[in-house]
Amino acid sequence: MKASFYLGEQRIETGVCTPVPPGPGQVQIRVSHVGICGTDLHIVHGKMDHRVTFPQILGHETSGVIAATGEGVSGWREGDRVTVMPLDPCGQCPACRAGHSHICQKLKFIGIDAPGALQSYWTVPAHTLHRLPESLPLDLGALIEPIAVACHDVRLGEVRAGEFAVVQGAGPIGTLVALVAAQRGARVLVTEVNPHRVEMARSLGLDAVDPREVDVVEAVNERTGGAGADVVFEVSGSQAGSDLMTQIAKVRGRIVVVAIFAAKPQVDLFRFFWRELRLCGARVYEHEDFEEAIALAASGRLPLEQLVTERRPIEEVAAAVERLEGGGAVMKILIRCED
Repeated sequence: MKASFYLGEQRIETGVCTPVPPGPGQVQIRVSHVGICGTDLHIVHGKMDHRVTFPQILGHETSGVIAATGEGVSGWREGDRVTVMPLDPCGQCPACRAGHSHICQKLKFIGIDAPGALQSYWTVPAHTLHRLPESLPLDLGALIEPIAVACHDVRLGEVRAGEFAVVQGAGPIGTLVALVAAQRGARVLVTEVNPHRVEMARSLGLDAVDPREVDVVEAVNERTGGAGADVVFEVSGSQAGSDLMTQIAKVRGRIVVVAIFAAKPQVDLFRFFWRELRLCGARVYEHEDFEEAIALAASGRLPLEQLVTERRPIEEVAAAVERLEGGGAVMKILIRCED
């Protein structure tokens, strides 16, 4: 059986691995496809080496079929089509006891703190599973996790029909946030500096501008009669994005920080005071977000196929990471893990 291993120092190799039999409360998945995401790139760059045990198998955006179940597992059987919500909370900390186990204070993120999905067979806790409908192709099922991120972000942003939303950054997550917000009935403006992603957003029916070419404050005011955006999603992870989010939010507007910033950004707190703005962080997702993501994907209302740039075999994970790091005309790369 094959797996892709992160060895540290930006090295990735594909080699042989031994499948782990499912223990009590676990299931073994025959992995179909895995998406490579920004978090994986952060790991490869060494940003999370303090959490990784080498050699580490990465990957957490996945789809597959149950190959075996461990003792005590009910409701699941061999052959079920599934995706995984890769969170393993402790169940005992204050956050878990308060009902916020998705941001457990001792959370294990599977694919970072534990072996991930870039392998032929992957053993995970049964509580992480979500069922995929037969109507959804397994390769596109690997997009459920990032769609769930978007559903969580939009839910925390309290987006309502008729509102005006701005999404700063049109990578895979930003584009999905924009698409999910549009599905909620919002008018959406996307800002992005990558010309390919600007054109991609427009091809998906989204209003998109390059902030280097367009005065975004002016553009938002034109589209809202001078009021500003009801909600702003900061997905760029840049200082420019942090500056802009407070300038374009309306009085009592909401700002949702989705991006992982490499360094602490400056934030205009005076603008928060002056306009009584609300700021919300959005970290991962909850089970209800996965269910909404699956329903949206299965409905065909999201143009998922257009978001997939390439499909590569597991032997080409390193090449896929290099392609993504190069930017340009690339969105989502899916890795085939089946033998």
